[in-house]
Amino acid sequence: MTKLIYFAWVRERIGKADEDVDLPHGVDTVADLLRWLKSRGEEYDHALQHPDVIRVAINQEHVEHGEKISGAREIALFPPMTGG
Repeated sequence: MTKLIYFAWVRERIGKADEDVDLPHGVDTVADLLRWLKSRGEEYDHALQHPDVIRVAINQEHVEHGEKISGAREIALFPPMTGG
């Protein structure tokens, strides 16, 4: 079981702050995860319509989309950060 945590407009579009999921076979990288999530329904597809801009942290460490997610306890998805 992996905890997925959603922040800012990702959370708003999906409609939940977090969820615990059993990742299916074949979801091995961050990119695989984003593709799988998009297939889970309209709200996920809307939130992740531009997956290349989504920032991801595994166990509170920012990673690239090619990163393996095996053994991840927590995966957080963030929209792009803006300065200010």
